[in-house]
Amino acid sequence: MSPIAAPLILLLLTALCSGLSFASPPSTENISEPAATPPIYIRLFKEERQLEIWQQSETGHYSLRNTFRICDYSGLTGPKLLEGDLQSPEGFYSLTPDRMNPDSRFHLALDIGYPNEYDKAHGRTGSALMIHGDCVSQGCYAMTDRYIEEIYAIVDSAFTNGQNEISIHIFPFRMDTLNMTYHSQSPWISFWQQMQQGYQLFEENRYPPLIEVLGDQYIISKGMARQLVHASKSTLFAENK
Repeated sequence: MSPIAAPLILLLLTALCSGLSFASPPSTENISEPAATPPIYIRLFKEERQLEIWQQSETGHYSLRNTFRICDYSGLTGPKLLEGDLQSPEGFYSLTPDRMNPDSRFHLALDIGYPNEYDKAHGRTGSALMIHGDCVSQGCYAMTDRYIEEIYAIVDSAFTNGQNEISIHIFPFRMDTLNMTYHSQSPWISFWQQMQQGYQLFEENRYPPLIEVLGDQYIISKGMARQLVHASKSTLFAENK
C-alpha cells in the first residue's frame, strides 16, 4: 500500500463511522395504552344556568369533572308541554350515540330524547330538543360553540370507550330543602317533588339513580355503585349503561 493510500483509507473510514448510530431501539416496556374514558352522567340546572358532567371513579361512585355555564334556554322553570311553546324541558332523559349531530346549524348538538315516556303519558309534545352550540334558544339549551365542542368531545369519548347510554337529568334548580320551600306554591311542585327524589339519591350516593316510568309517574330508585373492573390492558366499567 502506498504511503498516500493509507491515510486516505483511514480518513474515509472515520467519516463513514461518524455518520452511523448504534443506539438501541427505545424500550416499549413502560409505554401504556391510553386510559379508557369512564362513564359519565350529566345534570342541568335552569335557575343556576349550569351544566355539570360527572365521571365515574374507581370506587364506582361519581365525581364532578366539569361545570359549564348555560348561555341560554327558553321559558321559565317548569316542564315543556307543547310543540312550539318555547319552553326548555325538565325531566329525566338519556342520550344515545345515534342522537349526536356533528352537522347541526347550531355547530354541534346532542338530542336529549324529549319527549320521554313520562312526557308522552302526560300528553306533552315536541321534538328535536337539544343541548347545542351558539347562544340562542327556541326550547333547547345553548352552551356556546366553545363549550359544546368540549362537551361533545367528552360525550363522544365516553361512547367510543363503551358507554351505551348517558343519563341527562334536567332540574329547574338545585332541589335542596331551601329551594323546594321557596318554590312550594308553584303549580309544578308535585312534579318537582318526584324529581327531587332523583336529585337527593344522587346527592347521597354519588351514583345516578335508576329511572323508570309506570303509568304517568316516575319510579325512582337507588343506583348501585360498582367498582371498576380491570381486565388485561383495558378498563371495563361494570354495571353501567
